[in-house]
Parts: sequence; structure tokens; C-alpha cells
Amino acid sequence: MSENVVHLHKPTDPPTDDTAPTVLTVVPDGPPARPVPLWVRSGRAIKTGVTHETTRATVRAAARHSLYTLNGGRIVARRAWDGRTGSRYERMIRAAEAAGNLEAAEEWEERLQRFRAARHHRRMDLLHSPVDAAKGVAVGAGMSIGALVALGVVMAINTGQVGDVITPLSATVDFIALLIRIVQIVWGPALTIGPFLALLALWSVGRKQQAAPVWALPANARSGEGEPITPSIVVKALRDLGVTTLRNAIKEMGDAGASMLSPITIAGCGVEVDVTLPSGVSTDEVQNRRKKLAENLTRHEHEVFIMIPEAARTVRLWIADSGALDEPIGPSPLVTDETMTADYKKGKAPWGRNLRGDAAELSVYQRHLLITGRSNQGKTAALRALALWLSLDRSVQFWIADLKGVGDWSMFDGIAEVLIEGPSDDHVIQATEMVEDAVEEMNRRIEERRTDPTATFPPLIVNVDEAQVAFMCPVKGEDGRPYGGAKATSRYFMAVRKIHNQGRAVDVLMWQGTQDPTDQNLPKLVREGAHTRASLVLGTETQSRMALGDKAVDDGAAPHLLRQGKDKGTLVVASDGIEMPSGQSSITVRTHFIDEDPAKEVAARAKALRDGVTTLRVVDQTEERDALADVASVIGDAARLRTNEVLKRLHSLAPKVYGDQWTNDRLKSLLEEYGEEPKKSHGVMVVHRDHVLRALSNRFENGSASASE
Repeated sequence: MSENVVHLHKPTDPPTDDTAPTVLTVVPDGPPARPVPLWVRSGRAIKTGVTHETTRATVRAAARHSLYTLNGGRIVARRAWDGRTGSRYERMIRAAEAAGNLEAAEEWEERLQRFRAARHHRRMDLLHSPVDAAKGVAVGAGMSIGALVALGVVMAINTGQVGDVITPLSATVDFIALLIRIVQIVWGPALTIGPFLALLALWSVGRKQQAAPVWALPANARSGEGEPITPSIVVKALRDLGVTTLRNAIKEMGDAGASMLSPITIAGCGVEVDVTLPSGVSTDEVQNRRKKLAENLTRHEHEVFIMIPEAARTVRLWIADSGALDEPIGPSPLVTDETMTADYKKGKAPWGRNLRGDAAELSVYQRHLLITGRSNQGKTAALRALALWLSLDRSVQFWIADLKGVGDWSMFDGIAEVLIEGPSDDHVIQATEMVEDAVEEMNRRIEERRTDPTATFPPLIVNVDEAQVAFMCPVKGEDGRPYGGAKATSRYFMAVRKIHNQGRAVDVLMWQGTQDPTDQNLPKLVREGAHTRASLVLGTETQSRMALGDKAVDDGAAPHLLRQGKDKGTLVVASDGIEMPSGQSSITVRTHFIDEDPAKEVAARAKALRDGVTTLRVVDQTEERDALADVASVIGDAARLRTNEVLKRLHSLAPKVYGDQWTNDRLKSLLEEYGEEPKKSHGVMVVHRDHVLRALSNRFENGSASASE
């Protein structure tokens, strides 16, 4: 194998034709490029370094944390100043005056005067406090030394050593010297670390308040979520709504759409603004795009409400502060104000708060009531809250049927004249007969009113919770008429309709709570007979129309857009008994939740206002028992037994009869009926066996005497 060698140097001997080498010609490069000036390269490097994301993040972090500390100090100083002076009250007074709320301004001014008086009193006390403190120290030191010497004398007597007299004093002195030594050791490091801890505390305050410019905040805080609502943001959200006519009209406006908006006003935990739509744009086009409008406003759908006021071609937007609707609204005044009373005719029930943050109060005077919604969303709690308030009016009578039967209404034992609890067909029969009895009472009152036009009657509230159980009951009576259903032969349906037609004139009112409405479990004539209609979260717009009526939904009511589970207790209310902005046909109310124990406390106050109402309770009708004899049986041979133990044994004996409705008060009433009652033994309520036997004897004697007569 041979290789061709290419010689790059000129040979000294002239080559022959056979040995002539292949010559490679090298073409020289052109002139070298001019070097980039140093200042250009330096500028490019600096620009790259400055604009690099790592550099920008580092600068933002440094500025953010520095400003956290600085502004945290400012916040702490402001809080300290507010706590020591009346500046906070003065700010609230100015805000109330600017809002035209003179009543609130007067209240804050009164609070300011009380604050100043208390501060003056404290300052005057400081004039005497040094002398009082010196006296206290002297007396305390003298008593301490005396006690230590006395202890030493006791030790000396015990040991026989005179020197033990000062042993307690010397031990105390040594202990004080040890504390001083510890302070001397710790004091130096504390002085060194203390300023850093103070700076860390200020940084923590600033971080919690995000006290830094927006550009310096972390990325998740700069995302725009929950940004303040301004006119430009509202106009931009409307422009990008997808309505061509609206977008073109905004572009043609000389002021870029600002003339469409009313002033943006603070309304509770959000803001409110009226938007006058341009010609050719209907309010429905905006209402039907609620979700997109909310997203354009950087809000969730449930944080934007669209309502139709009286003004033509106008929509009213209420936009919540981000996350505000997930915050609790606080306890009910029924729980916090133990002096509260009710007035059926002139009063209003403190039901909750509207979206503006104002108290939402409902008048129940001569108004039938219907509350509906999905299961486990707060229907019973909302209905019970109204009944608890009204129970504080001693003139009001209650007939209650709880067709769930889990004790939600058991605290009305002693308030309601009739209390039915249970979900069975037998309980539906009892509830139906209760409503039919109310119809008879209504007719009696109407007849009496005809003969005496000035006759007045105590209000009667006929309350059926879980009414869908009654409407869906398949049982028929002996006459062949069904208890449930929605026909002219349906007993429950017809009784409710009669009360709806004529009851309010003589203060016989029908209250119903039902869930997941359909035409079968909530007939149209029944739901339209209620004056106050309220709905929790529902599944569809069709159900919302069943619950509230077409007008309310057409005007913006949307319980089907509430969030399942997260908006518990939030009601959309259509009623003339609650205050709402002019032109609106519904209002959203976040109701106060009254738990079982607070409900029992309110019920106890209601019972104290009444002259001992005897409640007719319906228990399991398949089992009838002699309660007094059962009490004697469970006590057995014991001389006495604690009342709690008696109740436990009664429940074990017959759970269906002696359920949660049997309480200490119920047991006491049973014994008092026959001249006996539980007594205290060593601070504990007990039932004596002899007392129970004597009550049985008294009952027998009374029965014999009645028979002989």
C-alpha cells in the first residue's frame, strides 16, 4: 500500500516529470476583525448580570426582608401609639362622619371619652403608687424576715443549736446571691442577642402584614389575586367579557368607559358599584357571564354577585375582598346578649349578616316561611334560630314536628305545646293530624273574629322540619285518603294549603323546612304560598326557581351557584320581611350558627319567661310505659341513686321511650307531679327510693279518690 506524500517546502533539486510532487496552495485569510471595545464587553456583561433572574430574585429578597423589618417597626410603633392615645377612636369618628353615619360617630366619640377618663384615672393613680409601692415593699420585707426568723427559732428548738435561728435567713441570702450570679452571667449575652431578637420580631410583624412594595413580594403574592377593585379594573373586566356590543361601546367612549360606573363604595367585606350598560347590551348578557366576570376581576365566582336594581339597563356588582366570605361572621346576638327579648309583631329576628356586613334581621309577623336546600347545609339551624328568637316572646305558641327525629328540636320541650320527633310513617301521621288541628284552630279563630271583630289571638307557629318526608309519605288513612302527595285528597298538602290561604289573618302561621326540592316533595302551590322563601345551596337553576320564584332568580338570585359544604348557613332570601337595597327582590344572608348547647341555653331563658308549658310529646307508639313505675324499678333496692344514673338506667331499659328527651328537668317534673322531687346529697342531685314509692302511693290514692267521686 502506498501513500502520496505532499511536500510543503520547495525542493532544492529540480524535479523531474516522474517525481514532481503535488503542490498545495495556501490562500491567506483576510484582515482580522476589529476587536470589541472593552467598555462594550463590560456593558454587556453588566447588563446580563443585572437582568439575570437570579440577580433580580436576590435584589427582591434583600429589599423585601429589609422593608419587612423597617415597616414592621413602623407598624409596631403605630400600634403602640394607638394603644396609648385616642388616635384610633378619632380615625373611626372621621370615617363615620365621612360615611354620613352620625350614630356610629357618636358611639365612637362616647368610647373616646371613656378611654380618656380611664387614662386620666390611671395617671392620677401613678401619683400615689410610689408611696404605696414603698410601703408594700417594706411590709413585705418585714413579714418575710419575721417569718424566716420564726422558722429559724422552730429549727433551733428542734435541734438545740442556737445558730439554726439564722439558717433560713442565710439560705435566703445565698439563694438571692445565686440569682444575682445567674443574672450577671446571662446579662452580657442577653444584651448582645436582644437587639437581634427585637429585629427578628419586627421582621415577623412586617412579613405577616406583607409590608413591602408589590414588586418586592414573592411571586405568589404578585400574581394579582385579590387586588383592589378600581374603576379601570372594572371597565377592563367588562370589556373582556366577550360581549361584542359592550366591547365596541367601551372603545368608542371618550372616557374609556368610566362614565358607565357609579362611585365604588365599600360595602361590608367588599365593594359595590352600579354599571349602566350602553344601548344594545342587556343585563342578561352580563348575568350569564358571572364566572368570566369574576375571573376578569381576579376573584372566584362565589365572590362576585350580580343584582338588578330599579334603574333601567343597570347591573349592580358586589365584589368581595379575596377570601373574606370564608371568614366566620361571629356568634349570634341571641347567645351573647342574655337580656334579649322578642316581639312577634314589631320585632325582627337577628338572623345573620348580609354581604355588606350589616345585620340581617327578619320580621316574621304574619308571614308563612319556607326554607329549603341540600342536606347538611344548615337548614335546620337557620329555621331553629328564628324559632329560638321568637320563643323569647312568651305570647307565641309552638306546635313542632321534627320528621328527622335526631334531637335537633328537643330543647323546645317545655316551650312547644306539641313536639313530634321521628321519621317514621307514624310520625308523619301525627304531624299531619297536628297541622289539621291547626286548621281547626284557625277556623275557630276566624269564626270568633266574625262575631267579635276586635278579638285578638296568640300567635301560633306550626313548624314542620323535613317536610318532604310528609309530602312523600305513601300511607293512606281509614278513609282511603293519602297522608302524602300533592292532590286534592292529600291530607297534609290540603291542610298546609288551608293555613296558607287564611292563617295569617288570625296569626296561625306555617313554617316548613325541606331539602332538595322537586315538584313531588315540594308542590308548587305550597312553595308559592310562603311569604318568606329562603334557600341554601342547590344543584340546579330549576331548583332555585322552585325555592325562590322566577322573579328572584331573574333578578340575580343564584343559590345554585353557592358552594356545597363551604357556604353552609348562607341563604338567599326573598321576602318583604327583611331589609334589602331598593329594587332588589332577594338578598344573600350569612346566618349565625347556634350550636346545640347555646341553643339549650337560649331555650332555658325562654322557659323562664313562660308559666310552665306542658309539652305533648310523641314517642314510639308501639310501646307505652309507666314512667314512675320504671323509675322505681331501676332504683331497685338502693336507698338513693344519682339522677344521672337513673336516666342512664331508664335509657337502657327502654331506649326508644327514654331517649335524649329525658333530662333532669323531665325527671324532676315527673316526681313533682305527685308531690315529690329529687334532693341534693353531698352536693349531688339524687332520687330517694322512699320518695318514689311515696309518689306511687300518692298517685294510687289520687286515682282511687277520683274513681270514688
